[in-house]
Amino acid sequence: MTERLVSASCLCQGPGVSSEEELLPGNVTTGVVRVGQTVRRPVGPWTDAVDALLEHLHAVGFTGAPRPLGRDAQGRQVLEYIPGELGAVAGTYSVAELFSIGRMLADLHRALAGFAPPAGAVWNRVIPPDREDFVCQNDVAPWNLVRSARGWVLIDWDGAAPSSRLWDLAYAAQSMAGLRADRPVAESAARLRTVVDGYGLDEASRPALASMLGRRARAMYNLLRDGARRQRQPWARIWVEDGPYWRATSEYLAARTEVWTAALR
Repeated sequence: MTERLVSASCLCQGPGVSSEEELLPGNVTTGVVRVGQTVRRPVGPWTDAVDALLEHLHAVGFTGAPRPLGRDAQGRQVLEYIPGELGAVAGTYSVAELFSIGRMLADLHRALAGFAPPAGAVWNRVIPPDREDFVCQNDVAPWNLVRSARGWVLIDWDGAAPSSRLWDLAYAAQSMAGLRADRPVAESAARLRTVVDGYGLDEASRPALASMLGRRARAMYNLLRDGARRQRQPWARIWVEDGPYWRATSEYLAARTEVWTAALR
């Protein structure tokens, strides 16, 4: 959930990591490593539900998520490793890429809408949604998007939880299109329109999405601020790095709701 550049080609080893494990670069979750053609992640109360979700996506033919591969001898979650380029700087995708990212998210939402969570499913609810339509990935952003041989693939599903398609799309559109104060407003509006057109959002829902952009960015700011106050990681660390960005972005987006609304007509 940061604006930093990450490259999947810079795998390296560090102290305390076995010769078979490679630390993944960038601002990744503590304890996540690569082992051969797999990724190993620490488990949480939500991991079984995430595995069920990823298995559903694989079963219905959605290729934009890693396949779950069970647990290893240490009890860690095992996932398919997706080779490719990870983490384009937010806002640098081309127009064609933005359209295809929007289309990928629409495909994902259609696949997720058919998922029936297992009985007693536990989710890692990081940011409260505006409502709950179905289980969403909730962090569709450049730092979780791999450009791979099979197309776009989203990684880091630990924050999957019930949410709404507009709440998910608002965050994805803002982060992928790079809607921020240092970009000309007209350019941002056009890039936003490209993502939303790629998604195929119906006309009736577009004004609601436009007015949601600022609120969704503010929710991210609130998460980091509250995490810093409680010294909860990784939010306290990310607050220091990115708190000012999310506050400025939320204010910028909220102040230009009419511009976004007009762009999406």
